[in-house]
Amino acid sequence: AALTVRFLTRRFIGEYGDMEFIYSHHLTVDGREILFHIWDVPSSQQAEEGSSEEKRIQWADSFVLVYSICDRASFNILPLKIQFIKAAKEGQSQEKVPIVIVGNKRDLHHQRVVSSEEGRLLALSLDCGFYEVSAAE
Repeated sequence: AALTVRFLTRRFIGEYGDMEFIYSHHLTVDGREILFHIWDVPSSQQAEEGSSEEKRIQWADSFVLVYSICDRASFNILPLKIQFIKAAKEGQSQEKVPIVIVGNKRDLHHQRVVSSEEGRLLALSLDCGFYEVSAAE
């Protein structure tokens, strides 16, 4: 949620509840007006299986999966999530589904438990994009 709010408002808010939101946002990219719809799902709700998760996957055109560089568990669930997304989306089409892995909290390097190299290697092995960012900065 912090990363989504930072993208939408350019502000950082550190504490969020455990709620799911859909945001709409206009942005001009290369002279073209783009309308984003962002379905922000907290990690606790991402863990659920079944129709809710499938509904989210079918709704989306692309995916940004965010983990904390300070939380190994948030990183470790990514391969299964990505495999689930690819199976659901690419099974219907020959097109590659755009997926980006984002390591957040780069500013907390002293608490890091997941290296940048691990993130890059995971993204490479799963054919995804990769970035490390700090929503706070």
